[in-house]
Order: sequence, then structure tokens, then C-alpha cells
Amino acid sequence: MSTIAKNSMENPAISFGSLVAPVVLSVLSIFLTIGVSFAVLPKLVHDQLGYGNVLVGVVIGLANATALITRMYAGTHTDTRGPKSGLVRGIITTAVAGLVYVCSAIGGLPPLLTLGLLLAARILHGIGESFLITGALTLGIGLVGPARAGKLMAWVGISLYAGIGMGAPLGNFVHQYFGVMAAFMLILLLPALGSLPVLRSPEIATNGRKPAVPFYRVLSMISRQGVSLALSVIGFGCLSSFIALMFAANKWSGAPWALSVFATTYTLVRLFFASSPDKYGGYRIAAISIVIEMAGLLLLCSAGSPAMALIGCALTGIGFSLIFPALGVEAVKKVSPEIRGSAMGAYTAFTDLALGVTGPIAGLIASSFGYQAIYLFGAVCAALALLLIMIRKEQ
Repeated sequence: MSTIAKNSMENPAISFGSLVAPVVLSVLSIFLTIGVSFAVLPKLVHDQLGYGNVLVGVVIGLANATALITRMYAGTHTDTRGPKSGLVRGIITTAVAGLVYVCSAIGGLPPLLTLGLLLAARILHGIGESFLITGALTLGIGLVGPARAGKLMAWVGISLYAGIGMGAPLGNFVHQYFGVMAAFMLILLLPALGSLPVLRSPEIATNGRKPAVPFYRVLSMISRQGVSLALSVIGFGCLSSFIALMFAANKWSGAPWALSVFATTYTLVRLFFASSPDKYGGYRIAAISIVIEMAGLLLLCSAGSPAMALIGCALTGIGFSLIFPALGVEAVKKVSPEIRGSAMGAYTAFTDLALGVTGPIAGLIASSFGYQAIYLFGAVCAALALLLIMIRKEQ
């Protein structure tokens, strides 16, 4: 445990909130940009550029695939140069991604060139998110101590999905009334807001040497928690990538609010139950959460009205809320502090893997069976995650 973390435990004047607020704000600013991209890109690629559902999934999923590939480097960078350094690098890279998005919106470009610029922006967006989350989680745990790792992860998650939930309607509004260029300008400018408070945060000291444990070994240490996480994330990947197109296909109103409803219920659960994984055990909370997530996904699959779909989004948000911190608490127990950055990178990589493959697979399912069928796919994957958790509890 770092000196800062020990002092925060011993001195009530050093509150949990004051330590993590800069980290939370930086995550919020970056995931506002991701929410904006979720709102703008499906319609841009599908409706304006004229490409199909599979390519929509590829464009959305490319950022997650890139984040997956770069997690090892982000984790090593965090362990050797410090988590604050990794976090700031993520902020800067996201701003550069915003600049490339803006270039893609220049009028008169051929559709293929626009698509190429969008793909390049998605790669940079994924690299930025990779460094940001790895740095934010490692810095936060270093500041508050591993005993409050679950609570820290919960608050990082609040800022993450609140950013997506607020960014989606914001991006939709700006896109609708001011155009694609203005929406992409948000992705360029918002990271600057996140960089201001975190610059004053203390850095966590490192030994400056490459971790003795190879990344693949770290990955193996937390693979059980990671696989369960990946399977439970697929439902969210289906929701974030195709909920707007599902509403449009059914001629329903209210699509911009679907992610906001998800984010609201997700956030409320984390606000009131953030400490639950630390108190009651990660596996128990994860199992309860996955059951609720499955119920929401099944309701989305069978929804016959926008109201039912929004209720499904709400239940999915409630269930999905504590899965990451619950399984993350168990993952943190598996590693030493010296490789915590690599462990957080490896653990988050399972989310990247799930989201990276979900887009194209869900696109194929939607093209063959309709948009609502993808939520049955998500529910089946969540059931497998629950099965894995139950088997582990018995071992």
C-alpha cells in the first residue's frame, strides 16, 4: 500500500472523494467523447456513407480491438513510468483522435477516404482509452489502497458510463442541429477539460524497471475473472452498438435516451452499492448482477414497444453496474502491487476483447435475424458467465 493510501486510511481529513475526484473527472471527460462517437458513428456510417450493419460493427468495435492490443504496453508503461503518466498519455491521444475525426468531417471527401479517416480515429480513440483506464484504475487503487479497490472501480465506472450516457444524447443533439463537424469538435475539446484536475494529482512511485512477471502470466493469473467479465460485457456491447438502429427499424422514438436510461440505472446502483463487492465478496455480487442483466437483455429481445425496450435498458444497467468491480476485487487479490498496472490492463483487456468481437458478430446476427435477436445472444453469453462464476464458487 502506498504512503498516500495509508495516510488516507489513518487520517479522515484525507477523504476518499478528494483523492479520486481528479481521476473520476478525467475518466468522465474521455468517456463523454466515447458517448458522442456512439451517437454519431452508426448513423454516419450506415445512413450517410451507405455501408452495411457489419461495417457499422467493425467501425464501433475497432476502438475496443485497438485498446485490447495496446493493453500490454499500457500496463507496462503504468508499472514502470507511473499511472499518472499513462493517464495523461491517454488524454492526449484521445484529443489527437478528435482531430482526425474532425478531418473526416471535411465536406466533399470521397466516402472511402472518410471511412479511412474514421477508422484511423477509432484506432487512436482505442489507444487513448487503453492508457486512460489502465492509468486511472492503477492510480486510484494506489491512492486509496486495495481494501477499497471495489469502491474505487465502482466510482471509475460511474464516471465511465455516465460519460457514455450523457455523451450519447449530447452528440445526437449537436449532430442534429449543428452537424457532424461540431459533434466531432467535442471529441477534440473535451479531453482538455479532463486533463486539468489530474495534473495536480500525486504520482505513485515506481521502481522504473520492467515488471519481472511477463504480461501473459499476469493475464493467466486473472483469466478466470476476466473470462466471466468478457461474457457479461457482450450484452452491453450489443446495446451500445445497435440500440439506435433497433429503435429506427421499429420506427420508435426515444432512441437517444436508451443509453441514458442504461447509464442512469447503472450509476444509481453504483452510488448506493459501490462498497458491496468489498463487503460481501466479488463472486456473490457478480452472480446476482448477471441474473438481473440477463432479465434486461431478454426483455430487449422480446420488446414490442419503446417503453418495454427502455425498461430492458434500465434492467441491463442495474445488472451490469457492479460486475466489473465485483470481479475486479477478486482479480486484485491475485497479484502483487508491483504488477497492479499490468493486472488492471489485462483485466480490462477482457472487456476490450468482448466489445471488439461483439460489434461484427452482432452485425451479422442483426442482418440475418433482426436487431432484437442480438440481445438473445447477449443473454446467452451472460448465462455462460453466471455458470462460470457458480463453478468457481464451488471450487
